Amino acid sequence: MLKRTRVKVCGITRIEDAMAAVEAGADAIGLVFYEPSPRFVRIEQAKAIAASVPAFVSVVALFVNAEPEYVQEVLNNVRIDLLQFHGDEENDFCGQFQRPFIKAQRVRQASDVVASSLRFPDALGILLDSYKPGVPGGTGETFDWSLIPESKTKPLILAGGLTPDNVASAIEQVQPFAVDVSGGVEQSKGIKDPVKIDAFLSEVYGVNR
Repeated sequence: MLKRTRVKVCGITRIEDAMAAVEAGADAIGLVFYEPSPRFVRIEQAKAIAASVPAFVSVVALFVNAEPEYVQEVLNNVRIDLLQFHGDEENDFCGQFQRPFIKAQRVRQASDVVASSLRFPDALGILLDSYKPGVPGGTGETFDWSLIPESKTKPLILAGGLTPDNVASAIEQVQPFAVDVSGGVEQSKGIKDPVKIDAFLSEVYGVNR
């Protein structure tokens, strides 16, 4: 197992929530640029949040089938360290912005994981999320972790229904490079709970000791 599992807290909509994640020890925060999501942030809002995040904590921008012009507008105005694509984008689309990116895969069967690694050779990692028809992510539901193969050709980021109650067993079973949490550390959709964030990070640290 890796000595330390990285943690991203996604769906940040407020500066105070970003600070709670940073203070708890998160490696990255995620900003959702997908308007149907309850965690959607506008560019000015995102700019203020990203500006509050200190060095050595990454700011990740999440898109779902966005127009290239919109992705570029975000990059021109907000400090973004990594792109995350959750839609039907292909490798060439994801790579056109000259920024590192990860690609989300909603898992239905074991072959999905292998196929994603092959289809996205330029991705720095593959994020595995729960499959729910018509929902690109943020389902709040786990999936069958046994579908994830032991041999991993790319770093895997585990998402989908993670909470302080199940993240330790998830890490022990899957041994991912990183875990990604959103709804599992919220008071309400889009509003984070600092107590839950602390609890989540504490569970991750406990497994990594």
